[in-house]
Amino acid sequence: MAEAEAVQLKEEGNRHFQLQDYKAATKSYSQALKLTKDKALLATLYRNRAACGLKTESYVQAASDASRAIDINSSDIKALYRRCQALEHLGKLDQAFKDVQRCATLEPRNQNFQETLRRLNTSIQEKLRVQFSTDSRVQKMFEILLDESSDADKLEKAANNLIVLGREEAGAERIFQNNGVALLLQLVDTKRPELVLAAVRTLSGMCSGHRARATVILHAVRIDRICSLMAVENEEMSLAVCNLLQAVIDSLSGEDKQEHRGKEEALVLDTKKDLKQITSHLLDMLVSKKVSGQGRDQALNLLNKNVPRKDLAIHDNSRTIYVVDNGLRKILKVVGQVPDLPSCLPLTDNTRMLASVLINKLYDDLRCDPERDHFRKICEEYITGKFDPQDMDKNVIAIQTVSGILQGPFDLGNQLLGMKGVMEMMVALCGSEREVDQLVAVEALIHASTKLSRATFIITNGVSLLKEIYKTTKNEKIKIRTLVGLCKLGSAGGTDYGLRQFAEGSTEKLAKQCRKWLCNASIDTRTRRWAVEGLAYLTLDADVKDDFVQDIPALQAMFELAKTADKTILYSVATTLVNCTNSYDVKEVIPELVQLAKFSKQHVPEEHPKDKKDFIDMRVKRLLKAGVTSALACMVKADNAILTDQTKELLARVFLALCDNPKDRGTIVAQGGGKALIPLALEGTDVGKVKAAHALAKIAAVSNPDIAFPGERVYEVVRPLVSLLDTQRDGLQNYEALLGLTNLSGRSDKLRQKIFKEKALPDIENYMFENHDQLRQAATECMCNMVVNKEVQERFLADGNDRLKLVVLLCGEDDDKVQNAAAGALAMLTAAHKKLCLKMTQVTTQWLEILQRLCLHDRLSVQHRGLVIAYNLLAADAELAKKLVESELLEILTVVGKQEPDEKKAEVVQTARECLIKCMDYGFIKPVS
Repeated sequence: MAEAEAVQLKEEGNRHFQLQDYKAATKSYSQALKLTKDKALLATLYRNRAACGLKTESYVQAASDASRAIDINSSDIKALYRRCQALEHLGKLDQAFKDVQRCATLEPRNQNFQETLRRLNTSIQEKLRVQFSTDSRVQKMFEILLDESSDADKLEKAANNLIVLGREEAGAERIFQNNGVALLLQLVDTKRPELVLAAVRTLSGMCSGHRARATVILHAVRIDRICSLMAVENEEMSLAVCNLLQAVIDSLSGEDKQEHRGKEEALVLDTKKDLKQITSHLLDMLVSKKVSGQGRDQALNLLNKNVPRKDLAIHDNSRTIYVVDNGLRKILKVVGQVPDLPSCLPLTDNTRMLASVLINKLYDDLRCDPERDHFRKICEEYITGKFDPQDMDKNVIAIQTVSGILQGPFDLGNQLLGMKGVMEMMVALCGSEREVDQLVAVEALIHASTKLSRATFIITNGVSLLKEIYKTTKNEKIKIRTLVGLCKLGSAGGTDYGLRQFAEGSTEKLAKQCRKWLCNASIDTRTRRWAVEGLAYLTLDADVKDDFVQDIPALQAMFELAKTADKTILYSVATTLVNCTNSYDVKEVIPELVQLAKFSKQHVPEEHPKDKKDFIDMRVKRLLKAGVTSALACMVKADNAILTDQTKELLARVFLALCDNPKDRGTIVAQGGGKALIPLALEGTDVGKVKAAHALAKIAAVSNPDIAFPGERVYEVVRPLVSLLDTQRDGLQNYEALLGLTNLSGRSDKLRQKIFKEKALPDIENYMFENHDQLRQAATECMCNMVVNKEVQERFLADGNDRLKLVVLLCGEDDDKVQNAAAGALAMLTAAHKKLCLKMTQVTTQWLEILQRLCLHDRLSVQHRGLVIAYNLLAADAELAKKLVESELLEILTVVGKQEPDEKKAEVVQTARECLIKCMDYGFIKPVS
């Protein structure tokens, strides 16, 4: 009875539907659904009720009913299409597309389905375009970031996406146009660290390379607000704001080196006022108690990077003059801070050293004596103004300031030492009962004895004082510093074995004590740093350096210290390693001058027996085993003004010494040495860059470039290697650079293109003319790889040059290796261009004789390349082929082609036979049965 009633209600519903009374139809179908369990009928009822839902715009209900019908019968085409229509209205285009796609598969000829399929596809593409357009993405990200209810994952993702967008020119411009700066400031106002960081990093990207945007952002955010963000006690935040300010400075000063076009070029912006304002605020940060140690460090880093001229050839040093006049006293205040005094500003381990480096850079950037005198007078007035018989703290600060300047410009420091009362105050502080006074005085004495002349003065006046303090003090901090003072004075004679200041064995005892302190983890890092400082002087003694490299725990303790946040240790570690590897410059001893010096009773420098090559090699092995490369790589990464050009040069010297043995280069690469050398070869002193480039050449010559310099880094290696192709460099540097370029040019055409763009081709050609066999061979092998490049081939094709002639003549050289490389280059050139085949016959009258010699060569690789050249000439032109057949070459080809091909000669015999087949094709010779 119930089933019959259900069928009756269905029919009733159908009639209501036809009369367009969709509500009544829905009611009938709903009642029928309650009365039946028949699956076919259920499917029909749900499908029909879905149709009613579409008509009444109840799309959620329609989609639900159609889905129930499909659950009963998955091939119900009407239900599928109705669900598709409902989903389209609900905006779920991708799901609707799947349904109609299935309908079109079941009924391919149904025009309605095909039309819906096309329409949905267009709608989906448009939706995706809008959804992924920059405007939409920017808006969506800001909505998530400014919504307090957003979950952490969503927030992090939106923040990262915004940062990435800000780094792209199109994205940065869209953010800027869509009121992005105001929205980013709202993020800053939330004071939630992760959101503030995201905002700062996005602003940083937006400022990069765009002067107008940088100016607007600087004025919108305000320099005082930027500096207050940098002043917080949060290293990550401080660094991010520092990067933002650097991006602004680069854009305003034109340091970004981007070409400004269109509107950007049309804008006439006077940036000097803004740059001066930034400098002024950074100087104010130095002396503010509200600024954290991290913030002060970043302010000093920015001043170090942007105030002194990068190139002394530029005449304008107005920024330095401005800082000297308006900020030198503030910098001196930072240099003179004593951490143990209650009045001390918040500092990190690096702050005072960064200030010393800045003073040094400013002093070096002065152009004339009046400017230097003015600088010195400010320093003198500041120091003498601190001397106060009634206030010992002020006296300590005065000596601490002198100590800081001594770590910067030595000449200025030595002049200040000569001021009335300075040395006397040092001596007085050494005798003080306060620990802080003794610490500062001993450090000042250590820095004062930098030069031998100054050390000699202190040896006569201060050694007894230091020894007395060393014996009487029970404070480890003072003890270690006095010991370093003694170490420094003991090594005043440098590497000269005959100029030792102390008795035999004293330096070894001092070094042993330094190593003991270095390994004592219970002593604070700042104090242990002085142990390394002591070793930096003592390792000038060969006995000390030999003992030190055998003490693996001491070595590893030094390497661990080098990896800490305290970067003031970098120079000392680098100096110690230079001493241990003997990678300092050694003056050549001319025997005649030695005899003359002895005759006139002058002092002659003596070399220690343990400074000979065997001992040096052994020390290098031990350093590598102890993990020196990873420590060096970590030191190079220091993004800090304390990593000065001089320190970079020392690190480059150490790397070069480590790379000397080809067997060790794999270890160096495995520990990140290849990657670390690239920045050293691109920045620093001229000597440092050459040393690093030479070390890179040694690695590039024998290593797989994909492993040694992974990814895009390999392209950065090309320029340092090309810089070594210079007549001012020595033969070994030229040779190893050529080997490195040969290895790189064999990897990919992109690398060959990079070598070509760095204008290395003329230099490589010059070395192909060299009288030195190895240089000529290396250059020819490099050219053999380079000729694969199309632009290089075009140079050979050009009229009016002797490039091809040089290669042909080198094929006739007596040196097998040169012949092999030249023949390889010629084989590739003649295979690439028929014109070069014809040109080869015109460059020299000896071409045929040279070719015949190649085809008869004892070395199979040379012979094979000669036969390839012969085949290329035969294939290039019938007339040229006829000329070759009429010569003795045919007999050579016949003899070689008739040989039984064994495994070694297979390629040679096969190529000769291909040449003969080519001659047969022309009809110049006939086969003999």
